[in-house]
Amino acid sequence: MNNFLYKLGKSAATKSRSVLFTFIASIAILGGVAGAVGAGYSTEISLGNTDSQKASDLLINSFASASGDSATLVFYSNSVSDLEEGPGATAIQNSLKEISVQTDVETITPLQYSPDGTTAFVNVQYTKVASDLSAEHLNRLEASIEKVSAAGVESSMRGPVVDRWRDRMPPVGEFIGILAAIILVTLLFKSFFATLVTMGAALLGLILGNSVLAVVSGFVDIPSVAPTIAIMLGLGAGIDYALFLVARYRNRLRAGDDLITAAANANSTTGSSVITAGAIVVVSILGLYVTGIDVIGRMGLAAAIVVAVSAVTAVTLVPALLKMAGRRVLPKSERKSAEVNVAPDEGQGKSSGRIAAAMARKPWLSTIGATIALLAFAAPAANLTLGQPDDSNRPAGDTMRVAYERLSDGFGPGFNGPLVIAVDLTDASDKDSVLGDLGDSLREADGVEVVAPPQLNSVGDTAVIAVIPSTAPQDEATSELVRSLRTNVIPTALGDSGANAYVGGQTATFDDLAQKVEDSLLTLVLVVVGMSLVLLTFFFRSVLLPIASAFMNLLSIGAAYGVVTLAFQTETGAQLLGVNQQPVVSFVPMLMFAILFGLSMDYNVFLLSAVKEAKERGETARASVVSGIGRTASLISTAGAIMATVFLGFMLTDETEVKMIGLGLAVAVIVDVTIVRLILAPGLLSLIGDKAWWIPNWLNKIMGKPRALHH
Repeated sequence: MNNFLYKLGKSAATKSRSVLFTFIASIAILGGVAGAVGAGYSTEISLGNTDSQKASDLLINSFASASGDSATLVFYSNSVSDLEEGPGATAIQNSLKEISVQTDVETITPLQYSPDGTTAFVNVQYTKVASDLSAEHLNRLEASIEKVSAAGVESSMRGPVVDRWRDRMPPVGEFIGILAAIILVTLLFKSFFATLVTMGAALLGLILGNSVLAVVSGFVDIPSVAPTIAIMLGLGAGIDYALFLVARYRNRLRAGDDLITAAANANSTTGSSVITAGAIVVVSILGLYVTGIDVIGRMGLAAAIVVAVSAVTAVTLVPALLKMAGRRVLPKSERKSAEVNVAPDEGQGKSSGRIAAAMARKPWLSTIGATIALLAFAAPAANLTLGQPDDSNRPAGDTMRVAYERLSDGFGPGFNGPLVIAVDLTDASDKDSVLGDLGDSLREADGVEVVAPPQLNSVGDTAVIAVIPSTAPQDEATSELVRSLRTNVIPTALGDSGANAYVGGQTATFDDLAQKVEDSLLTLVLVVVGMSLVLLTFFFRSVLLPIASAFMNLLSIGAAYGVVTLAFQTETGAQLLGVNQQPVVSFVPMLMFAILFGLSMDYNVFLLSAVKEAKERGETARASVVSGIGRTASLISTAGAIMATVFLGFMLTDETEVKMIGLGLAVAVIVDVTIVRLILAPGLLSLIGDKAWWIPNWLNKIMGKPRALHH
């Protein structure tokens, strides 16, 4: 690997302009291909052999109207007469007439009024799913109901079509992250050109990665939230990888290398760490596929693609840009100097070295103390509740939240989360009797507010029954109702009739997703940890170092879980963040684990590589730990600050799951570059001592003779 990367770096530096042109051309070509293959992102959730998925499949196959998505229009007035007669009622009817003839609108349900007459709603059913529509569809819908507001009636909207195409917050978080990165890199390197190479390579890699992802989305259903998560990771990882390579290149120039040799040596040493770290991130994220949950696996695929492209960009484009920048990546005071070693290593941190030395002198105290502190951070995760935030968790004044609250006030808390009972009557002996018995049983079930009359499809082999719970969608009682219907009420009602019924709808779907996450989380942990241990064993030629790294990673992840739980599930935490108290999105812990385990390994790889180099120079085990931490502390701290800022910036988005992931990743990175790197690592590694580099002879033989690093 090292020889290959040396040659790759040398070639890229020698043909620097060609490499840059190839990258730019690739982005342009991929953009054209993405347009040709119909790139786009899906909002669908597929959950395999679950009850909710069976219900969805049955309805889509049996009811033509179920194949498209809808928008719910809600009208409210303090005066009953405003909705049923007079100017307000006239304005509502005129708006609905306009909407009925709009493109891709299939049907509009009759107006339904709340018992007190202050709230009314209709469902606008489209012939296509939301992702196949456009923002123009929503714009026409909004324009039509504006007249209602002018007549003194409050109007609001919710539903898949509204959620997919409503105005989103501008990407402020991304810009803040990039700006912060520019400032921090400039402060570290004190060179405009070093900053330009670092940020330029990271951004070009990010654009290229997202171009590849766009092409892939033309063949694979990539969830709509996935690109945002991929950008978050790609930006953070890309800056990190470029940062470490630029730092090593500068040190090689100071050591007397010419431009091409410096680029090649940087690629051979730090580039090897970049590829290993990137591989671990990719493997960890792709481990999400072992869960068997397609939507989560494809989120992982999207993130893995962008991170992989960022890593490849680092070892190909960065050497080329470094050659083009030459000695201008050094501070002005050093550019004309012919002396060797005129400045210390980039990552040199005297204070960090002193802290590490102090921790190494009292390894048991630092190890136990840091572990207790991290476990304290993780403790709130014991109360972590999985769920799916709904429109009630959106910011105050958001049209979807307004619609949710009006419907809840007017029709009851369970109205916003109806359960959909899909009944397969194909083999039923007496269809009317089956539907009658089932309807009676549903009405008598605890927790059921309303049961709508069954609706049959055109051939009469499938029926759908809407069930309104008496509790809100996020209420545990609603989840209990779903379980009761599936395990007791429906089986008892159907008996041996030959009919089958499945409980679906959004609330049931999210319950199924949460259950699948709980059932597969342990499998994910074992697979990701196991595969990472294998990769690190081959990279470091050690058995104990990978185990120590995994231990430190798990503590960082636990701390992130704890903070996310406090921030979103407690009233105090939610108020501090300016968000609504809510459960943690069901797939977030799983996604966070895969991402964080890989990202934490990034810094472990860079740190332990420096420790390994010090050990190979003949330093003692404890001295090599202190030296490695001292040499890399400033660099890793800067990289961590950049990555944490990037992640925190994504909390400004309006996707709840992205907010949670952004906070969790930022916390884990901050914990990793402070408590783990400065306290736990020197203590734990000092305790292990020379045993850190132990490896069985048989395994050492299998891996073959290690290749020497270029310097």
